[in-house]
Amino acid sequence: MREPAGDIAIVEAIYAAMAESDISRLFELIDPACVITQDERLPWGGRHVGHDGFAAFALRLREHIQSSVITTALFAADGDVIQVGRTAGSTIRSQTPFDLDEVHRWTIRDGRAVAAHFSIDTPAMLRVLQSHEPAQPQ
Repeated sequence: MREPAGDIAIVEAIYAAMAESDISRLFELIDPACVITQDERLPWGGRHVGHDGFAAFALRLREHIQSSVITTALFAADGDVIQVGRTAGSTIRSQTPFDLDEVHRWTIRDGRAVAAHFSIDTPAMLRVLQSHEPAQPQ
């Protein structure tokens, strides 16, 4: 039987490694066959597989936005780890600020992430990417 607290600790370690841009630690925590998904309407969205897919996702994201994730809740549910929070930052092209709701769903197996789905307020993110108007919480 898996221990939800252990899965939560893995996800916390992933966020810490992302915040520090510690790629080697991320690759320890993310399974080589991990599947990362996000709304394909976003420039960095779609389905990304494995370490190469994760790296391509992260590079594409950084081409468009600079942001940090602020976690307001992290809990185990339905066999996954759910992270609820905000992503705040600015666009690269126009330096337009944003502060948007987001939810991440992580699937952990044998101490590694095997799947992650990242959801944000996609319509608001698309608006901020296409304009110079800030997107603020509603």
